[in-house]
This record gives sequence, structure tokens and C-alpha cells, in this order.
Amino acid sequence: MSETMKQTKVFQILVDNNSGVLSRIAGLFSRRGYNIESISAGVTGDPRITRITIVTSGDDDIMEQIEKQVSKLIDVRDIHELKPEESVYRELAMIKVRADASQRENVIALAGIFRGNIIDVSPESLMIEITGNSGKVDAFIRLISGYEILELARTGVAGLGRGTKNVVYVNDLRLGAGVDSSPA
Repeated sequence: MSETMKQTKVFQILVDNNSGVLSRIAGLFSRRGYNIESISAGVTGDPRITRITIVTSGDDDIMEQIEKQVSKLIDVRDIHELKPEESVYRELAMIKVRADASQRENVIALAGIFRGNIIDVSPESLMIEITGNSGKVDAFIRLISGYEILELARTGVAGLGRGTKNVVYVNDLRLGAGVDSSPA
């Protein structure tokens, strides 16, 4: 019997914008012992639909089960993997760093290298906003950890497929039923 490799996948889930739907999805992961590495949710261009992006990990069997189990939930309209080569992922982090007047210039320079924005300044700290893929955010946090990080908030991954190949049109979603968005 061959051992399957653990992998990380990003799933995009379109759901009815109903109360408790995020809790039901997270509950399914919890009950089945699946790991959620990152989760983000927000309303789409249609206020009736919410887009949830989940980063999870496991072997092939677990990934297949996640997709099947989530698609069975009542409010789920569509679920599909956002493959790295066909998608764009972004994450936002806000990092508050202790920086007195003598350290401020260095911290600002580091933020500039990563195209970070200084979004708040106080006499003893700076707050930096950085956006990019998770690797970029992780790299900046490692670099800035030479300073005292006072607070850190990350949004989790948000992603969309490139081009129009895997676009799921809200008008094509059937009430209460998942939609197969794979090419015919």
C-alpha cells in the first residue's frame, strides 16, 4: 500500500448569504477532524452570495472527502479548488511594531522593500499594512521579527481563478444545490 503525501489546497466556496453558514462549514471540518489553515469570507457582487476561501491540508482522500462533504451542505452553491497555477491568492496583514524615533527609519525602509504601507504612527510604534501571497507576508514577518511585534492580525487567504475559465455566474446557481463548474 503506497503512502499518500500531505498537501495543501485552496478551496473557493460560494454559499447563500445566510446566518450560520460559516459556522456549519467550520463545524463540518471540526467534526471530521479536517484542518483549516486559513479561512476568509465576504459577500460577492451579489449580496445574496458569500465567497468563502479555505486553505486546508491532508492527503488525496481527505481532500476528496472535504470537497464532497462541503458540497452536500444546504447553503453551498459551488465548491472548487483554486489551483496555484490558475489562480491569484492574496492575504493582508497588519503588524504593529515597537519603534522609537531611532528605529523608525529602518522599519519604514523594510516595509518599503515589501511595498508595505505605514497606516498608523505613534511616538513608540508603527503599524504596517502588507498585502501579498502568504509567502511574502511570512517573509516580511520573519524579517521584522528583529523588532518587537506588539500586535499582528492576518486576514487569511483570499483567491480568485485567473481569466474567465472557472467563473461561476451567480445567475447560473440553483437555489440549494451545488453546481458543477467543471468544463463540459
